[in-house]
Amino acid sequence: MRISIDPHLCIGAGQCALAAPRVFTQDDDGYGTLLPGHDPDDPMAREGARSCPVHAITVTDS
Repeated sequence: MRISIDPHLCIGAGQCALAAPRVFTQDDDGYGTLLPGHDPDDPMAREGARSCPVHAITVTDS
């Protein structure tokens, strides 16, 4: 899977990090970001994307 976060859409709600803490975190400014060394095939990645209130996260199959 390929996971991307649109930094222009992200509002820092943190729902991605709550839903998939092994994939997402928040940066120093509170915006969503991918954890270094995350497993791109983690099944919770899709749940993290679905939880984003502004649909800033895209998960696509490789």
